[in-house]
Amino acid sequence: MGVRVLLVCPDQEAADLVSPVLAELGMNVERANSLSRGQELLQEERFDALVFDYHDDAPGSEFLSALHRSPRNRTTMLIAIVGADFNVRPVFGLGASFVLYRPLSLERLRLSLRAASDLLRRERRRSRRLPVCVTATVSYPGQAEFKTTLNDLSESGISLAAAGQLPRAGKVYCEFVLPGQQEPVRLSGEVTWQASSGLTGIRFLDVPQASRRLLRSWQEKAAPLKPDASKNDSSPQPARGSGNRRSERRLPCRIGAEVFLRGSTVPNRCALSDISEGGCYVEMPCPLPGGSEVEILVRTNDAKFKIKGQVLATHPGFGMGVRFQFRDSSEQVEILRLLGVLAANQPLNVQLR
Repeated sequence: MGVRVLLVCPDQEAADLVSPVLAELGMNVERANSLSRGQELLQEERFDALVFDYHDDAPGSEFLSALHRSPRNRTTMLIAIVGADFNVRPVFGLGASFVLYRPLSLERLRLSLRAASDLLRRERRRSRRLPVCVTATVSYPGQAEFKTTLNDLSESGISLAAAGQLPRAGKVYCEFVLPGQQEPVRLSGEVTWQASSGLTGIRFLDVPQASRRLLRSWQEKAAPLKPDASKNDSSPQPARGSGNRRSERRLPCRIGAEVFLRGSTVPNRCALSDISEGGCYVEMPCPLPGGSEVEILVRTNDAKFKIKGQVLATHPGFGMGVRFQFRDSSEQVEILRLLGVLAANQPLNVQLR
């Protein structure tokens, strides 16, 4: 099943701009032209993302409260549409991952929603559920342990065939041995949803390192991920003026930042330009040596972005090309959010210390 997006937008003109862009990105869009209809759909169906025409008023706040209470959609990615002069800090505080600023335009929508789409698909790969049928021992405070069947699992949770045996909310403790393994997986989690079929969803809270290794080892053997072709095409632009035939979209910008040699606390003032998901160009008169591992720090009024990378090319008097380095998909969240802000063509209010 493809990525499912709920668009809650009473503004017909805005909806007519956003819907085609979501469709272009291969997402399945469900439109709700009122907040009440949006709430109904959130209770009935599961969505990967919610694009919400947000207004700082009682109905808008009530709608977001309902979203966070929804058993099916409490972890759904929130993308908010706001006015051009809107203070976005409280919106991010309410759980928004991306913000779309009015006036909306197709070009800026494509850039922002593409960043959101990339993040959604990475999260879906990370959280993919694999079927498994083993016995699990489960307990929770005030109740003796019992045995049930583990139905499927992902890196972030499991589902159990535990009809009527678990509370609707609260912390639980689980232990199970995965097929082909000898050591038990032990972890704690919280009940996040219950279905009429009797299945209960558990989101992991505390997973010891030994158990996390067992989970990942089994998942890699059960369904190894195919290499992401886009990762082979993420090198930054080596020099200005050179041909750039990569399909990866780069955002021209000028952002004040600090760059550190990995492990050093000495900042080097610089400016970033030509940012993409895979790298950027760092403008500084005395670039660091090629091959150096670096950390780039950008501070704004609303967030701090810390990105690791490696210097690929240096140009004395101009700067250097840096390729970003991510240990896993979770480390790409901040660069995707930064790209979303840049795509919206909003000032970053950069703060250098």
